[in-house]
Amino acid sequence: MNLKILSAEEAGAGILRRRPLNEAMHAPEIGARNRELFGEPLTAEQAVARIIGDVRDNGDDAVRQYARLLDGSAPDAFEVPRSEIDEAAASLPSGLHDALETAAGRIRDFHERQPAGSWTHWDDEGGTGQIVRPLDRVGVYVPGGGAAYPSSLLMAVIPARVAGVREVVVATPPGRDGAVPPAVLAAASVADADAVYRIGGAQAIAAMAHGTEAVPRVDKIVGPGNVFVTLAKRQVYGIVDIDQLAGPTETLLIADETASPDLAAADLLAQAEHDTMASAILITPSSTLALAVQQAVEEQLAELDRADTIRSSLARHGGIVLVSGLEEAVELANGYAPEHLCLLVAAPWPLVDRVRHTGGIFVGEHSSEALGDYVTGPSHIMPTGGSARFHSPLSVRDFLKITSLFAVNEKAEKRLGPAAIRLAEAEGLSAHAMAIRRRLSKDRNGD
Repeated sequence: MNLKILSAEEAGAGILRRRPLNEAMHAPEIGARNRELFGEPLTAEQAVARIIGDVRDNGDDAVRQYARLLDGSAPDAFEVPRSEIDEAAASLPSGLHDALETAAGRIRDFHERQPAGSWTHWDDEGGTGQIVRPLDRVGVYVPGGGAAYPSSLLMAVIPARVAGVREVVVATPPGRDGAVPPAVLAAASVADADAVYRIGGAQAIAAMAHGTEAVPRVDKIVGPGNVFVTLAKRQVYGIVDIDQLAGPTETLLIADETASPDLAAADLLAQAEHDTMASAILITPSSTLALAVQQAVEEQLAELDRADTIRSSLARHGGIVLVSGLEEAVELANGYAPEHLCLLVAAPWPLVDRVRHTGGIFVGEHSSEALGDYVTGPSHIMPTGGSARFHSPLSVRDFLKITSLFAVNEKAEKRLGPAAIRLAEAEGLSAHAMAIRRRLSKDRNGD
């Protein structure tokens, strides 16, 4: 497989064209799988709606039913005992435990630097302000089943803890043996999660949104997941808050002739190994670099364990885009609004100011996206699917809510009241106008 080299026009009609998330949700294989499971060819949305409704109405019994149906088995108890979490943390190889502590320290330090305090402003007319308070209870979804993602747990639980959330619970699908991987449990210990539940998929989202006998209802659900998890988060929004609708992961590299072909290839391969839907794209004005990266991808691919997944990902969603210069490269990147944007160029900082839309900017060859996935500090839960145009990476702010403060005095009431009355009358809200008019005409001294 040769990683395809495209013109900007070809890329715009292909790998850089944003497709609605619903396209993936209506894939034929999903309908076939749902027919097998539910006895009818439900769409992904219909299947998720059924699961959520059943969990809402029947609680833990429904969660167990869908765990057996979708995962093949259901645990006797959903919550992982604290003793099992402590044992996993104690028995983890020291090197891996140290790595978790290193990552946790960096993540905590980064998020503790984010401003998130209350404020008030007072003058001779009274005061206004904002009271910032943490959410009471947050649910963190950590993907699993066939793999373990302790890093995703750290990236979500720690910002919630820094924000001051009172209770943070984790839901993650168990492996085929019915157990949560020790590395995930150890991460829960390091991040100070309050509880871990062995539940995955849409049923986990439904359980946290509505609450069951075993799983407490949360105020917000965060964390990435597959298409069914994403759909479930969308369907429960309004009952609870959510962080975002996470799609397949994506990385876009901008590189010039000074970039190392080996490192650029390694970055593309690292992204493509996530799954077959992942997107790994290089934009460059250098045809020499493009050909060298194309060759390096082939050479390095032979050394990797997940070569089949990588080949499929690169063939379907990857590519190298040739452009006239770095200015065009940045404009294409802004239009694409990638989750990760890596600047492998001789002078990256001048480009940073011109980037408008991305979840994270990785400045220079030392700042690899792979490093950012684990230990740099910012959360790796970032906007995908072009939503970086209006959405932000997970941060402390996601776990805070703002209460506005109104404390005007009589002087301000008299000065501002007439304008408010006129606006209320313009909107046909006479009771609003009267509530203000009565205050303006009231004798404050009782005379």
